[in-house]
Amino acid sequence: MAGVSSPILRKLLRFGTGSGIVIGEHDLQVCLARVRPGGARIAATLRIEAFRTRPAGEWGAEYSAFLKANSAAHVAALAVLPRREVIVRQVRLPGVTDADCASAIRFQLETLHPFSEDEVVFDYQRAGRSDAFTVAIAERRHIDFYTALFAEAGIQLAGITFSGGAVFTSSRLYIAPPSEGVLAVAGLNSREWDEQARGPVEIYGESPSHPLFSAEFDMPLERAVAMAASELRAGVEATAADLGELLPAWESAPGAFDSSGAGRSRAALPWAAALAGACPSLGQPVNLLAPELRTVSSRAAFIPSIVLGVILALLASAWLVRDAALDRRYTEQLNAEIHRLEPVARQMESLDKQIAASSLCIEQLEGYRRHTKAHLDVLLEVTQMLPPPAWITTLQIDPKFVTIGGEVEQADGLVKKLDASPHFTSSEFTMPLARTGSGEMFRIRAAREGGPK
Repeated sequence: MAGVSSPILRKLLRFGTGSGIVIGEHDLQVCLARVRPGGARIAATLRIEAFRTRPAGEWGAEYSAFLKANSAAHVAALAVLPRREVIVRQVRLPGVTDADCASAIRFQLETLHPFSEDEVVFDYQRAGRSDAFTVAIAERRHIDFYTALFAEAGIQLAGITFSGGAVFTSSRLYIAPPSEGVLAVAGLNSREWDEQARGPVEIYGESPSHPLFSAEFDMPLERAVAMAASELRAGVEATAADLGELLPAWESAPGAFDSSGAGRSRAALPWAAALAGACPSLGQPVNLLAPELRTVSSRAAFIPSIVLGVILALLASAWLVRDAALDRRYTEQLNAEIHRLEPVARQMESLDKQIAASSLCIEQLEGYRRHTKAHLDVLLEVTQMLPPPAWITTLQIDPKFVTIGGEVEQADGLVKKLDASPHFTSSEFTMPLARTGSGEMFRIRAAREGGPK
């Protein structure tokens, strides 16, 4: 029954439309409430007569038309059982957490009612923030009957509860009840009470020792109030109020609605059920309807999903924007670094070109050096091979061949001498020998070995 505790969040969540149906002996009392942060109002009321004897489809269509006329076709109803069909017990479990209370209550359940285990339906909730748990028990046959009946009528149910559960939740919608406790009678201002007559008297109460008290007495009013006060330990002299005085006052109601004290008293239970069904996120009464049969109709129930979806979309957008911003920032930093290093890069490129040019010059000089030495070696070798007196008139040296021309006394052995040298190979005369007065004119071409490349 406890809901959201934050005052600000509670105010924001006071938004919704609820339909409350109080199941009577012969009739159904329907109230449609619209709850807003600033207050609640009765949108419409309906009384369905003789629902137990009329065809369900007939009065179900009447209820559906009622919802459609008030733009509330999507709203599922919270039904309130007749008080005599529900057993309400209080179980105190000091130190027991919400996670462990189920086992503890089930262990004690068979002592709380006179029926067999298979014949009952029950539900429980912690009463506020106390260590007391309210356990509601109903015969399964009653729950199955109403579930089938409302289903046949085409009425969607958000839950089935009892009167005290609806009052406990709805009375806390805007303000908390007095801490010293309350004692109220259902319908106190709506009828005359005969002190001698016996009749069902439904009493609701709260006290520090009994956080939620709900009972029906078959005795005169004064005696019933005294017994309830004794149970609540509030004192026999406690004054009972009308149940409607515990609930938030409606800001407006339809023009035909009876707003007198008697009218407010008669509308108390349907009003409480409608308020409890309008804002389930602020607290829900015990629910005897099977979970798989409950219909979630409050559009406010989708607010957390919508909010989470919007947050997820915003986070995804922020992530994309963040990535784009980071990429842009990285690009800007990279461009700035490139701009800063451009002079250095150009200088390095210039140095690389200078180094390459210098290397080429060095290589050319080295080549010239190697050529000069090789040429000198060729010249020395030729000088040593030609015995004096001999004359060299032509010496042409290139990287692969050497051409030697001149005059010597005997030129026949020159080719053999050149081939025997480590510097020459494949030597041959390139012109016939010509005899002169002092010797023979010759011209030899030889391939170089080990010359500079």
